[in-house]
Amino acid sequence: MKKVNSILIAFIGIMAVWYGINQKNIVLMQSLPSAATFDTTTIDTLEWNKPRFEERKKERNRMVHEGIKERGITDSAVLEAMRHVPRHLFVPQGYQQFAYENQPLPIGHNQTISQPYIVGYMTAMLELEAGEKVLEIGTGSGYQAAILSEITPYVYTIEIVEALGKQAQERFKTLGYSTINVKIGDGYKGWTKHAPFDAIILTAAPPEIPQPLVDQLKPGGTLVAPVGRTSETQYLTKVTKNRDGEIRRQRKLPVRFVPMTGEVQHD
Repeated sequence: MKKVNSILIAFIGIMAVWYGINQKNIVLMQSLPSAATFDTTTIDTLEWNKPRFEERKKERNRMVHEGIKERGITDSAVLEAMRHVPRHLFVPQGYQQFAYENQPLPIGHNQTISQPYIVGYMTAMLELEAGEKVLEIGTGSGYQAAILSEITPYVYTIEIVEALGKQAQERFKTLGYSTINVKIGDGYKGWTKHAPFDAIILTAAPPEIPQPLVDQLKPGGTLVAPVGRTSETQYLTKVTKNRDGEIRRQRKLPVRFVPMTGEVQHD
């Protein structure tokens, strides 16, 4: 009997640890606050509402100043966007205390939210303007899409992990990011229904950029992606398509991203 009790106690202990770890991967939707206020942005005939949050505002401002602006990112639209989006509401509760440190954080399902500097750097690379249409491959927790929605209301994002995609949809709804369109599925073939796009951003690394995404880039548009296998050095890559449809690729920073999954792995 003592042996059985010891085994039972050990089993309960293991399950408690497992439960504790997995709780860190869950952000309860009912715990998310609604926006305190909304700013209405009007540019020419374009108008959309942006949610505003006071909680941890000083930490966001410090993160932007010390971790992004002082490291060379000067795009005012990007800096302003990152001052407003509450990163702590896009990470699991167990990691929210670290939300304004310049580091990636796990969001569950073997995925991460990129460090703020990289989010800012990649967003600035897009040179996105209000009214332009942008496609994101890899919604994750939704943080990058929320940043994009501060700059333009035409944001389309695809997530291959169903649980993450559904969480992101609920998070956008709860927080007030009403202009973001979410699709759950493989982003390899893009989103033909809404193509072409002025900008495309990938938040996971393919070995090579999928050709369907390049095809859905509008002439004059920009695609930004980490490229390379996890076993080799990955590089942030900027792809531009000129008015004649000619493609130019530029390697930027060496980075480390989770791999893009789905059909791209069978290319």
